Amino acid sequence: MVLLVHHPVSAFSRKIRIILNEKKMLFVLREEEPWALSDEAYQLNPSGSLPIFVYDGKAISGNYAISEFLEEASPDVPLLPKNIEKRAETRRLCEWFDEKFYHEVFLQIVTEKVFKRFSNGGAPNAKVINIGLNNLAFHLEYVDWLAERRNYLAGDEFSLADIAAAAQISVIDYLGDVPWDGYKNAKIWYSKIKSRPSFKDILKDNIRGILPAKHYANLDF
Repeated sequence: MVLLVHHPVSAFSRKIRIILNEKKMLFVLREEEPWALSDEAYQLNPSGSLPIFVYDGKAISGNYAISEFLEEASPDVPLLPKNIEKRAETRRLCEWFDEKFYHEVFLQIVTEKVFKRFSNGGAPNAKVINIGLNNLAFHLEYVDWLAERRNYLAGDEFSLADIAAAAQISVIDYLGDVPWDGYKNAKIWYSKIKSRPSFKDILKDNIRGILPAKHYANLDF
């Protein structure tokens, strides 16, 4: 059995789900709350983070390790270009979103609006959220710049870079915090990603107690 331990609000869980769907690999989902992981989840991944991928009874944790494993295990549907320079650009953008975007935007907005609410019932800090929203504007400008010059973020073909970006952005879009109207090219790019069959289940996600933005599942916004 192929099992993915995940949560809808976990951007890295979404990333792996999209990869699995792109590669047409069958898998079972098991939801864990990232702010209250079970003892079983800690046994699978002592670091206490999601996602956790269980393949043939063996657990692989960390989105980098899982995505690289899946690329090697299912090379018939490549998500990294063959050209070595294009692969480097794809990996650079993956790191941009998995590290820079995650720490400058995702954590500022999603931690305050979602994690704090369910972990300790704390009120969101408006100042922190505003920092995240200001940082989001900078990152959207960059996505817009890339999308204006390329068919997809890393080049002509859909790649892991698009998945890494969309996984992060989709959670914030669920919360209704992405000002798409100011970023035409980024909006067109995201519409293309939303229209992919691998994204269909992401658009059905529900975060308990938080309704998605009205446009969230609309392919044409």
